[in-house]
Amino acid sequence: MELSKKTTLLFPPDLYQDLERLARRRRTSVGELVRDACRAQYGIASREARLAAVREMAKMNLPVGTLEEMERESVPPVEPLS
Repeated sequence: MELSKKTTLLFPPDLYQDLERLARRRRTSVGELVRDACRAQYGIASREARLAAVREMAKMNLPVGTLEEMERESVPPVEPLS
């Protein structure tokens, strides 16, 4: 991945220390932790990552029913209190 944009973030000392410890445990950098957190928080993923996730889910062979079957199995709507 090409890194070509730079920003400055200010963290409280205790949060930065926590990030440094986590980065060491994961054998990565604080910058990569922040980039990963941004991707996860804001749902940013490359087309390749989304396709890989779809392929992994397809391998799971999860049970899927028809729309009618799923509607029958779902929780019924709540009746209004009035």
